[in-house]
Amino acid sequence: MEGKVKSITKFGAFISLPGNQTGMVHISEITHAYVNDIHDHLTEGQDVKVMVIGLDNGKINLSIRRTIPAPPRQQPDRPKQPRTDSRAPKAPDTRPARPRPSQPASSQPQSFDDMLKQFMADSDSKISGIKQYSEHKTKNRRR
Repeated sequence: MEGKVKSITKFGAFISLPGNQTGMVHISEITHAYVNDIHDHLTEGQDVKVMVIGLDNGKINLSIRRTIPAPPRQQPDRPKQPRTDSRAPKAPDTRPARPRPSQPASSQPQSFDDMLKQFMADSDSKISGIKQYSEHKTKNRRR
C-alpha cells in the first residue's frame, strides 16, 4: 500500500496510511543494506510503498524493504577454499592400522601386568618430558 512519511526517529519512521491510520517502519526494514542514518534514505512528507508485516496490540508494523527486490549478492574475488565443518560426518579411515611404538611387534598377546608395566613406563617418560619443558620455561621467565 501507499503511505506518506509522517515523522522520523532514530529507530524508524512513522508512516501515515489510508483510513487515518499510522504504522511504523523499523530501521531494519527500510532497505536491504545497513542503515546508519534513516535521513539518508527517507525524508518527511515522502511518498513510500509499504507492506504490512504485523499487527501487535493495535500497532501496525510496516516494511519498505520487502516491497523492493533484493540486490544480487556479489561473489568474492578470492578463490573459495573448501569448508571444513566439524559437525559433518567423516568418512571412515580405510588405511591399515600401524602398530604403536609401545606395542611389541610380536603377535603374542601380553598379560595385563605386562601391559600395565608398559603403560606406566610410557607415562613416566611423558611426564618427565613435560616437567623438563615446564622447568625450562620458568627458568627463562626469571631472567
